[in-house]
Formats: sequence, structure tokens, C-alpha cells
Amino acid sequence: MDETITPINEALRAKIQPLIDEAWAGPMIAVNGRLWDTRTLPGFAVLDKNGVIAGYLLFAFHDGECEIMVLESLRENSGIGTALTNAAKEIAKENGLHKLIVMTTNDNLHAIRFYQKRGFTLRALRPNMLETSRRLKSGIPLMSEDGIPLRDEIEFEMEI
Repeated sequence: MDETITPINEALRAKIQPLIDEAWAGPMIAVNGRLWDTRTLPGFAVLDKNGVIAGYLLFAFHDGECEIMVLESLRENSGIGTALTNAAKEIAKENGLHKLIVMTTNDNLHAIRFYQKRGFTLRALRPNMLETSRRLKSGIPLMSEDGIPLRDEIEFEMEI
């Protein structure tokens, strides 16, 4: 990977936030029955040699764990997602945390595969949690682009 990983500062956030808003239908995300504001979450970005954003990750420390809240690689299969996940592991360790967690939805087969290949294990299945999420954030679709009903949250964890 020829890109550079850098913490998101305010200038970089101004460039990343429109990408987040488009990918996640606005700045708010609903995870496990709670709303999170992506505009305030810390994170990392991957920049290519020209300073172009190639991916980003936002995280939150809570309940003694580090949770990946948003992860997006803008260039699939190039190591960007793995590098960002590793950066989250390192920041968690630096802060004395021993567990990295992440949630995805039942339709996101790509993410389910990605996290398992990197050593995450199933932590929780929350059937029909997206009903709660839709009450918190309107606009969450009922079906994925692949025609899979959006219903459940799947949470993965990794000991670090």
C-alpha cells in the first residue's frame, strides 16, 4: 500500500464528511439502538500520494472497548480496509483497551466476510434491531440493493 494513514483533523474531516453523508445517508448513524454523530467521532483516513482520500474509519471508545463505527475503502481489495482496521487496533491498545468490536447488518455479506477473514468472531446477533434503528433514523431502507431484507445487526469482536 503506497498510501498514508493519518488521524482525521478538522481540515480532513471537511473533505471526508460529504463522503460519509453520501454513503451513510447523513451524519447520523444508528448502532445497537443508539444514534452516533459522525461529525464528532475520531478516526483515520488513508491518503494516496496526491492527498486523495482512499478510505476512512471512525471509532468510539465506550464501555471499555473500541468500536469501529464507520469503515469505508474507496478502493476495494487494495489493503486499505485492513490498514484502517489495524490502525483502530493500535489506538485501542495505546488507550489500554483489549477488545475491538464492529457491527454490520445482515445484508452486508462483504463486511461479514471481511471481518471474519481478519480474525473477528461473532459476538452478538440482534434480530430485527433495524426496526429500532429506523425509529432513530428515518430513511434506513427496508431492502438492500441486492434485494436482501435489512433486519438484523451482527456484531463481531476481536481480542487485542
